[in-house]
Amino acid sequence: MIRKTILLLAIVICSISESRSQAFVRTIDLIRMNKPASTTGELNISQNQAIDTLISRYIISRGRIRTLEGTPGVEGFRIQIYSSSVRTAREESAKARAKFISIFGDIASYPQYQEPGYFMVRVGDYRTKTEAYKYLLMVRKEFPNAILVPTPINFPDLIKN
Repeated sequence: MIRKTILLLAIVICSISESRSQAFVRTIDLIRMNKPASTTGELNISQNQAIDTLISRYIISRGRIRTLEGTPGVEGFRIQIYSSSVRTAREESAKARAKFISIFGDIASYPQYQEPGYFMVRVGDYRTKTEAYKYLLMVRKEFPNAILVPTPINFPDLIKN
């Protein structure tokens, strides 16, 4: 009886100590920037370690998002102008993409293939649904079956012309 009590007590103490010990990851360790030759000052941020760990976990989880092309990306929207799995889907998707490029040359288009035989053409890289919807209305004039699809997108340009 005493052995069982001691064993149970040891298990409880070990589980409590394991649950309290979290690995704190500092955000600054995840974001390393090359300092320019002339630095004018330094910024020190004092915050709770738990907040720093949450920010770090968020950064790590978002770093794993990949587009269907395999490049790093962010969550966003694209407009799907073609999707089919018929025998001639490859040729039809190429024709739809060529038509789209001739009409909307400034919007990026992405031919895609998904198992078990779907060929798709998705266009644009939009961060918000509002931004995507504005372009969807323009695209639907030429492609009436176009729909808005949530998908990982390429990083948007920071400098807009």
